[in-house]
Amino acid sequence: MLQNLPSTTAEAVCLIRAYEHAKPASARVVDDPYAHWFLRPLLRAALSYEGVLPDLGGYADWATDGIVRFVAARHRYMDDALCRASRRVGQVVLLGAGYDMRAYRFAAKLRHCRVFEVDHPATAGRKARIIARRRRELPEIDVTRVEVDFEKQSFRRELEKAGFEGERPTFFVWEGVSMYLSRANVKSTLAAVRAMSGAGSELVMDLWFLPDEPSLLSSARRWSANLLSLLGEPVTFSLHPEDAEPFLARLGFRLRELADADLLRRRYFRARTHLYPTNYIVHAVAEGRRRTKK
Repeated sequence: MLQNLPSTTAEAVCLIRAYEHAKPASARVVDDPYAHWFLRPLLRAALSYEGVLPDLGGYADWATDGIVRFVAARHRYMDDALCRASRRVGQVVLLGAGYDMRAYRFAAKLRHCRVFEVDHPATAGRKARIIARRRRELPEIDVTRVEVDFEKQSFRRELEKAGFEGERPTFFVWEGVSMYLSRANVKSTLAAVRAMSGAGSELVMDLWFLPDEPSLLSSARRWSANLLSLLGEPVTFSLHPEDAEPFLARLGFRLRELADADLLRRRYFRARTHLYPTNYIVHAVAEGRRRTKK
């Protein structure tokens, strides 16, 4: 993310969710009726222009190597995991929340939970201003926004100052963030999540890995990830799916499910749908709790 500016990739993800919502209900992988709120005028105009939407999906698949459909499936997978866990947890933490509207989309299921949205002040501030203007259109839900400069502040300390209770079972969502951090930052974040996790806490997060096949397509995928540097959000951390389980175990998590492109395709799409193959999702359970100094 460019210094002190709202996240560009967070808005791009909103465009994908808004595009999904514009489809007939039966064709939607994920349904976010609020996503278009966070699009700037040019993107909103393109989204609403009659005749663009029917062709956008096919063009986007070709232009992005299936990442549009992967992002939609990623959001849906995390939605489903959260909804299944909602009866077992008392808190939800959205790390790097961006323009995530899960608290409002699932207000009925999360009514007994306290939801914390953690993000950089630039993105969190823009989201708060937009929501304030449209508050009457939203259901009632207990949402606490926690603004954190992750390079300078402890998100754990800021969460606890905002009322987070470490003894309560919590569902953590960490979406679209880890690949833009260093390995040390990913490990320290997961260590903090584990230290904060009460019994029964769960985590869903997505990861990216570097394709290593000696082919032109793999070379193109390695090169294309670097284009995000132009948006101020370069891909810096990778973890191969074969290494995910031991990596998480060393940090105190038990892997419950690994959802790669093949699993997401079988669960949410027709058989021949192409999804970006070098991203995947992990759903893990915190194994006990080790107290650490703040």
